[in-house]
Amino acid sequence: MESKYDPKSVDAKWYKMWDDLGLFCADPSSDKPPFCVVIPPPNVTGVLHIGHALTNTIQDIIVRWKRMSGYEVLWVPGTDHAGIATQTVVERHLMKTTGKHRRDFTREEFLKHVWEWKEKNGDIIIQQLKKLGCSCDWSRLRFTMDDGCNKAVKRVFKMMFDEGLIYRGDYLVNWDPVTQTALGDDEVEYEERQSFLWHFKYPLADGSGHINIATTRPETMLGDTAVAVNPHDERYQHLKGTSVLLPITNRTIPIIEDHHIDPKFGTGAVKITPAHDPNDYQMGLNHNLSFINILTSDGHINNNGGRFSGMTTGEARSAVVAEMKRLGLFVKEEPHTHRVGISYRSKAAIEPYLSKQWFVRMDKFAKQLHNAVEEEEVKLTPKDWKHTYFHWINHLRDWCISRQLWWGHQIPIWYNKADPEKMICYDGDGLPPEVKAAPDEWRQDDDVLDTWFSSALWPFSALGWPEETAELQKFYPNSLLVTGHDILFFWVARMIMMGKYTQGKGPFPETFLHGLIFGKSYWRKDPAGGIAYVSPEERKEYELGKSVPKEVYSKWEKLSKSKGNVIDSQEIIEEYGTDAMRMALCASSPQSPQIDLDKRRFEEYKNFTNKVWNGARFIFLNLKGNEEKGLDALSADDFAKGINIPLLALEDRWILSRMNRANSSVNHHLSQYSLDHAATAAYDFFWKELCAYYLEITKPVLFGKAGSKEERTNKQKILLILLCNAVRLLHPMAPFITEELFQLIKEQYATTPISDNQDPYTRDAINALKKRSCMIANYPQTINPKDINEEVETAFDLINEAVYTIRNIRGEMKLPPGTSVDIHIVGDDQDPTLLAIQKNISIIKALVRTNNFSFHKEIPPSLGFSSTGTIGAIKIVVPLPQELKEEEQKRLAKEIDKLKAQKERAEKQLANTNFVNNAPQELVEKQKALLEKTRLALKEREG
Repeated sequence: MESKYDPKSVDAKWYKMWDDLGLFCADPSSDKPPFCVVIPPPNVTGVLHIGHALTNTIQDIIVRWKRMSGYEVLWVPGTDHAGIATQTVVERHLMKTTGKHRRDFTREEFLKHVWEWKEKNGDIIIQQLKKLGCSCDWSRLRFTMDDGCNKAVKRVFKMMFDEGLIYRGDYLVNWDPVTQTALGDDEVEYEERQSFLWHFKYPLADGSGHINIATTRPETMLGDTAVAVNPHDERYQHLKGTSVLLPITNRTIPIIEDHHIDPKFGTGAVKITPAHDPNDYQMGLNHNLSFINILTSDGHINNNGGRFSGMTTGEARSAVVAEMKRLGLFVKEEPHTHRVGISYRSKAAIEPYLSKQWFVRMDKFAKQLHNAVEEEEVKLTPKDWKHTYFHWINHLRDWCISRQLWWGHQIPIWYNKADPEKMICYDGDGLPPEVKAAPDEWRQDDDVLDTWFSSALWPFSALGWPEETAELQKFYPNSLLVTGHDILFFWVARMIMMGKYTQGKGPFPETFLHGLIFGKSYWRKDPAGGIAYVSPEERKEYELGKSVPKEVYSKWEKLSKSKGNVIDSQEIIEEYGTDAMRMALCASSPQSPQIDLDKRRFEEYKNFTNKVWNGARFIFLNLKGNEEKGLDALSADDFAKGINIPLLALEDRWILSRMNRANSSVNHHLSQYSLDHAATAAYDFFWKELCAYYLEITKPVLFGKAGSKEERTNKQKILLILLCNAVRLLHPMAPFITEELFQLIKEQYATTPISDNQDPYTRDAINALKKRSCMIANYPQTINPKDINEEVETAFDLINEAVYTIRNIRGEMKLPPGTSVDIHIVGDDQDPTLLAIQKNISIIKALVRTNNFSFHKEIPPSLGFSSTGTIGAIKIVVPLPQELKEEEQKRLAKEIDKLKAQKERAEKQLANTNFVNNAPQELVEKQKALLEKTRLALKEREG
């Protein structure tokens, strides 16, 4: 073994072996209990960002754990066609390479380019998932627009259409003027923007005066069809039933009353534009108002805008305000913070836009969706997300499922050209029979389905539905869904809906909603008063621990390239290794809604992988015999004979108990998806218990300085068992280094025969090694609850307390690490603590540099300079070594002088009657306490 672990020489080698041996493949005919996870399909346009790395690391940890625990595991991989994102990328690519826009191609030509692009680039993220170590069944790789998924989408659409659950109608939708498509409510992000609230006069139609209205969007007045006031607003009682003359357009529109109007907003009188505001839309329906669309699909004013036609909304806003000023109808403008909807894809400002769209009637599913989570047919973890989920369910609106794109599942509806109200919904292959018979009389709907529609079918379409496949029979419902909490509504709720609708049962019993990763951004104020983010080089210095100067500010924020806080998973793997990145992500409290990911975490777990490597290397080096002492090497047959139980010392029984406790703890935490606790338990066992304690304690015996040949052989067997256990325990979290170590162990000990009367630890280790790979070896369990021995652990903790006390005394005395000391234990010779120390001196000597141990009932007066610690009723006394006594005398003399001066100051202050009589009593008492404490300390030092 090399002295330093090199992940680059290990990772690819073992991933290829796992894949070549077919260890990721599931067998639906197996009699093992099923465990199935479907991957949240990443966009085909994507690369593996740190959020993907977190989601898929969590899945892989659970999947590997279940596979090693005896389940038939299927992890279905796949990618999402990502309608808007992919079409946008390809459009940009074509513009750059051909100079042509999408509309310069026929639909078929454009889609051919998209498929070519997908075939060329769609595999990038798959290769990166493999580099991450994802143990997916790649033989079942799916794509949300493959033939099987397309068949499933059309089947569900027709089922819902035939039942009246899908309908088409004019509706106000969220319109992205850049991608020129409708978006669902949950595809709109919101941000606060500074704008104005404009106040205008609308003249009354009878010429008797005017009414003042306030608006944040002056340009939409071109489509106003009413002015609304609250029926209880006394200011406008006299205007009931009257009308106004809409400025600029000179249309007469009514003044209406509606309880939804807030009298405190603006003037209490609001312009109503049903075609361009969701609240106004509903008011328009309630009051039978006209709907006037003033926008084109690319966000410009249409012919209904008169002389403003062709302007952008921004240009029209300025022009309308200017015209109102010219007409003398402008009152004022005041600063106003406006909540603006933003497209999650193009980042364009959303325009409410009236258009014909396809919708799913969500009111038919609301109760079912509520009950599925309320009754825990689908359990959300962490459970706090239930409240957010119910809030969304209680405010459901119909789901707009049509998108004005070419890339995606084209809506399977054909219209009769002569009678557009006559339509055919068809879920078969190719064209409907009626269309085949008269193709010139029919046209298919141009729109495609929302990407989330096909994704909602993923838990069963990925298993082959609508065909009754063996995979569907074995693995539906899936066992678990792992995803970020940000798509609880986009995806999770819709999968529950579609699973219940098509399969009659929820898609999975559990959903683990992990947090979103935030990175630390650093900036300084620039001369203009804005902020300037620091350079990547400067940022890296802060991330590695360099102190941040006062003029530089930092904050945990969502990952953003412009803020410089993006964490590139491929760079992390390159610099720290895959296992280190996986362990760091695992330990990053993934149940928290916000994960503040410090890059120093990756360094910490890189150090841990090196510790695992070096700990294993030490064990391997010391499994061989010491020929000079006449000890034989530990052979495979020798190991197979098992541990010699009578030879087990306290440290042996302790480490085996701690091993079983770690096994129990990690299994428990993985079952609760508390991955950070699982990682900590495995980490602590290997580093803090196996390496920091047990390896150190065994060294004298392994090196032939203590113990017998039989004791040394026993220690070697225990070390091998501990290593085999630790490697398997860590495997789901750090699969590459553990496979490397597993194979090294296996080379020497895998073929050993075993017998039924073997001790359980040896039998478990050998059975594990008979497997081809660590990833299918049996996962460590606590074989017998009694193997966690509280009594042994308490006894060892007592010895550990003695070690801690001696180390603490050495630290206080500032003894050099290489200096050995004598230890004096003072107490009753029947005291259990004293007897325990007396019995286990070898453990203390292995962990602390000591010479002789002496036991006394009283502290010998001859010890001279010494320092004392206590454990219960006994004292541990460490005399100062002779060579350090003179130095200690000087230090002690300085300390005594300091205490004397402190005592004199306190006595003098308390002798001052002005202080005692006038100072706050609290301060006086504090000085008295200080004096008493100083006197005791001085007495101790001088005594």
